[in-house]
Amino acid sequence: MTIQIIKCTMEDAHKLQEVSYETFNETFQQQNSPENMNAYLKKAFNLNQLEKELLNTFSQFFFVYFHNEVAGYLKINTNDAQSEKMGDETLEIERIYLKNQFQKHGLGKHLYQKALEIAKQSNKKKIWLGVWEKNENAIAFYKKIGFIQTGAHSFYMGDEEQTDLIMTKTLL
Repeated sequence: MTIQIIKCTMEDAHKLQEVSYETFNETFQQQNSPENMNAYLKKAFNLNQLEKELLNTFSQFFFVYFHNEVAGYLKINTNDAQSEKMGDETLEIERIYLKNQFQKHGLGKHLYQKALEIAKQSNKKKIWLGVWEKNENAIAFYKKIGFIQTGAHSFYMGDEEQTDLIMTKTLL
């Protein structure tokens, strides 16, 4: 099994956009209206937005390749790039997105390990993420690797307010 994790650069913006659309659609289109999905995709994954995020020194993106094909990606944030004010001692995993065809190969664990490695190298005390309350597979995965629910926040999918659970893991 050949797995590679490679940091994204500005040259990857178009590919990042393509993978973002595909993975987000595959994961969430069944539970959301087409209007709300389209509104969110246009807002979150337009090229200007992704380029802005790629330029942010407190955000990092990594593609995961499975047998030389992009299978998904990881986005992490520190300091002011975090989507919630959690302080300088924390690292946020904002996205672990995998294409459906590459799920169940342990790639999510590899991306999580990459985030954990960066958190430890950066002397972070906690790692956290937000996960949609209806995404039971992801919640189960995060609980299994030691995250606990520490709160919740609103997430807007188009004009629909949804709830993300905030899950945190203290690092040793």
